[in-house]
Amino acid sequence: MSASKVIQAYYNDDDVLMHAVKKVKAGKHHIEEVYCPFPVHGLDKAMGLAPTRIAITSFLYGCVGLTVAIVMMNYIMIEDWPQDIGGKPSFSYIENMPAFVPIMFELTVFFAAHLMVITFYLRSRLWPFKKAENPDVRTTDDHFVMEIEVHGNENELKELLADTGAVEINISEKNSH
Repeated sequence: MSASKVIQAYYNDDDVLMHAVKKVKAGKHHIEEVYCPFPVHGLDKAMGLAPTRIAITSFLYGCVGLTVAIVMMNYIMIEDWPQDIGGKPSFSYIENMPAFVPIMFELTVFFAAHLMVITFYLRSRLWPFKKAENPDVRTTDDHFVMEIEVHGNENELKELLADTGAVEINISEKNSH
């Protein structure tokens, strides 16, 4: 584990934060992280983050759910225990598929939603009893923090961040994992 010096600029308005992020990126500085009490629309693009691929995994998980539903219903209703319900015999899956559509839909949504949440938590390294990584508890209430790693340009960064409307600027050591 190594420590690195970071500068943290505090903001109390999301519009001021967005302007500051754009100004810092225009100055060719790398923003390590931005901590916000709520999602800020467009912040990911302003920071230059790559688009998420979680929608692709959701689609794949939905396909798995649909497959499980089809295989399960075919086995239960056609092969294992076929029944004559309301004068409609169960000779083949295709003949009875309209009755199975709600179950197919529900399992598709169930698998996509639950596995996508699990994937998100694993990808974000979030698990029960994990210690919070935000540098200041105010970022869970009403403040925004932009964190930039210092590479011998401390005074330049301080001036730039003060010009962007930061209400507080701190320098601290951050342990990188």
